[in-house]
Amino acid sequence: MSKIKEVRIGVVGVGGMGGSHARAILQGNVPNARLAAICDINPAVLDRFDNSMLKFADSREMIRSGEVDAVVVATPHYAHTTIGIDTFNNGLHLLLEKPISVHKADCERLFAAYDKIEGKKPLFSVMFNLRTTPIYQKLRALVQDGHLGKITRVNWIITAWFRTQHYYDNGDWRATWSGEGGGVLLNQCPHNLDLLQWITGMPVRVRAFCSFGKYHDIEVEDDVTAYFEYDNGATGVFIATTGEAPGTDRLEITGECGKAVLEHGKLTFIRNESSMLEYSKTSKSGFARPEVWNVEIPVSHSGGQHTEILSNFANAIVNGTPLIADGRDGIRSVELANAMILSTLQGKTIELPLNSATYERALKKLIRESKYTKKGVTAAAPVDLSSTFNVPKAK
Repeated sequence: MSKIKEVRIGVVGVGGMGGSHARAILQGNVPNARLAAICDINPAVLDRFDNSMLKFADSREMIRSGEVDAVVVATPHYAHTTIGIDTFNNGLHLLLEKPISVHKADCERLFAAYDKIEGKKPLFSVMFNLRTTPIYQKLRALVQDGHLGKITRVNWIITAWFRTQHYYDNGDWRATWSGEGGGVLLNQCPHNLDLLQWITGMPVRVRAFCSFGKYHDIEVEDDVTAYFEYDNGATGVFIATTGEAPGTDRLEITGECGKAVLEHGKLTFIRNESSMLEYSKTSKSGFARPEVWNVEIPVSHSGGQHTEILSNFANAIVNGTPLIADGRDGIRSVELANAMILSTLQGKTIELPLNSATYERALKKLIRESKYTKKGVTAAAPVDLSSTFNVPKAK
């Protein structure tokens, strides 16, 4: 693949998030990139863009047009895999919206297509925009650099993803097994699940309790409580829903050297002066505890979010800059989501790595046996990024 000075980007699916990505490029907010084409199966969505723009109704035509160097995919979830594979088969760079696929088996198919590319491979990234948030970056550094010592417990209550019934009625693909492949775990929580594994690593087993259509007229999960076990003996709890308001977003990570708490845009590190594990073994008092330092970690801004991921993608193609979110990382959040749903369906603990074929069979059974019918569907509206994502605000 020859070196290029400007990336010609084609965006597939411009009715929601993809439309926002396309406009960010059009407005000159993504250095080293030019919006060369857009694609959507809905003519009314394409009409939102100036007629001077090169438009396609079929992603296969756009990919083979010779007009684009890279493809950004922001379609309903199942198409991420098929359009992604077609992009790789034609040697183009790829940036996928989350999740990269609905289930692990499709992730593996996507990776297989990538691995078949001979010679210099195109770049493959995923839209994990919350990785650009400084407060999450600093929390990760506390864990990865050993400031918390051995991790013993991880808890994330992320119930601030409130969505109305109107949201789910916005498009016939939403909140169905056949159209979206899941609910809160596949739509909102890929960001949180990615951050969780990015910061603390993957658990080795999962036991989850998902409620399907608890708060909404949908057939997929809108309320989840999950228990994790890690290979070092640490445990974790992950709670998520789209049915609670005002909701909570609190991430707490405890280690032998203290705990870090992220809530209300504030990261606090409560540091033990000595290891709690060693202190417990050596103290001569039954009720003593290590002395602590309360450390507030300042954060000055909220990061570049979607635009930073787009800019990083283009810069990586032109200048070789390392990717913030490599596409292969996307399989981990998918695997966690799949494991939670499978644990609920089977009523037992799921060992990781997940058997991808087992989950695929379970999902196909849900689709085959579904009797759910949407009572009403409204036309999709452009997405307002300011209210869509739970990004911690700098204090």
